[in-house]
Amino acid sequence: MITLLLLIPIIGSMFLLLINEDELKMKQIALTTSLINLFISLFIWYQFDSNITQYQFVSDFSYLNLYHLNFGVDSISIYFVLLTTFVTPIALLSNYTTITNNLKFFLISFLILESLQICAFVSLDLLLFYIFFESVLPVLFIIIVIFGHGKDKFRSALLFFLYTLAGSLPMLLSILTIYSYIGSTDFQLISLYDISLDYQKVLWLGFFVALAVKTPLYPFIIWLPKAHADSVLAGSIILAATILKLATYGFLRVLINFLPDATHYFSPLVQTICIISIIYSSFSTIVQQDTKRLIAYSSIAHMAVVVLGLFSNTIQGIEGAILLSIAHGFVSPALFICVGGILYDRTHTRIIQNMRGLVVYMPVFTVLFCIFTLANTGIPLSLNWLGEIMSLMGIWNESPLTAVLGASGIVLSAVYSLFLYNRLSYGSYHPSLQPLKDIDRREFFLLLSLLIPTFLLGIFPNVILDTLHMSVASLLYEVPSYVPTIL
Repeated sequence: MITLLLLIPIIGSMFLLLINEDELKMKQIALTTSLINLFISLFIWYQFDSNITQYQFVSDFSYLNLYHLNFGVDSISIYFVLLTTFVTPIALLSNYTTITNNLKFFLISFLILESLQICAFVSLDLLLFYIFFESVLPVLFIIIVIFGHGKDKFRSALLFFLYTLAGSLPMLLSILTIYSYIGSTDFQLISLYDISLDYQKVLWLGFFVALAVKTPLYPFIIWLPKAHADSVLAGSIILAATILKLATYGFLRVLINFLPDATHYFSPLVQTICIISIIYSSFSTIVQQDTKRLIAYSSIAHMAVVVLGLFSNTIQGIEGAILLSIAHGFVSPALFICVGGILYDRTHTRIIQNMRGLVVYMPVFTVLFCIFTLANTGIPLSLNWLGEIMSLMGIWNESPLTAVLGASGIVLSAVYSLFLYNRLSYGSYHPSLQPLKDIDRREFFLLLSLLIPTFLLGIFPNVILDTLHMSVASLLYEVPSYVPTIL
């Protein structure tokens, strides 16, 4: 089943190469391919046995002389795979009518991007994880350069590419160091070794730099707002929903799992960086006048709360971080669709001062925009609220002061979210705007498809939590006084 999940986007891309000029047929093939992958991932989730912590649906590719490919899922990675297959058709539909030039290349790029992301989430080898972790960079770089908008799109794409590529080089060095001592980069073999604390510290720093850049955490945050501002809408959706979650998955799979002693040693440092990221990005969000940049900066604050939960060393905190990362994958794309799709397509501007009183002509949009804005602030019944409260309660057990400072992000998120909504929706209608058409059927169902899981999973979170308990419990570590030295 994992093999199908990886190959179907590639097969769909090959079919697209055979079609010439028929744009409607190309769109239908790409959308059908992504939906088939979604149904396959749902079937895998339905067949998944959450009572065991071992990897399931393991697929081996030993036909290559160069390298042995090994893929599988556990109860943590399955949800990131589901998020990827769920968001990809939404990203394709978001630009369903706006992309006319190089349409075939656009559709193939996103199908390949889906396959590469799934490969990163299901890889059972550190080197494979690094390869697919980095392989999304050139694809996104090309998407921003060719389909992006704005005078600085090339600079934004280059900044994104260089930041994430340079940040990942220490991770490659750490992986090569592990291979030189253990003789393998297989997840299960690495987990059998006890690595001394001194070596763990060095390896941990190499991985952390790469994952902090991808999250991103302060001071590596400058590339994300620029990439979002100049990217095409579908690129912003994928970047916010799933690309940032590669770092979340890396924290869970590598740092906490393989380097627990160094994780405990550096936890105060991580918590400090997260608090700085939350406060700095929240205040930066308040002063933004570009709607897409505002949503991008808010993503940094929410992802910092995710990292706080991950490093809480509690079941409650880690599960809350996973829930919040999933919720962010629903709400952030919805807000990008609102401001970077629906409003930008009608007004051709993203400056807040140039839009006002939209409720006069767009009442349905205003209602949906209000719901997603409130979800972004973490209102009860939304999955965002549950993820944030569990993450902060988890870190409270380790450091109450850190939890209090982290909770300031909730207050600040209400400030910038309600400011954005109030300025755009109410007041006298802006004189420079023509009467705007309310959302159409495609846009309504796009937002509805993101709205339903946000609140359905917020009301019934045990659908996810019941399957996470065993795998998350295995990530908890005791604080050791001495670690046997193997390396």
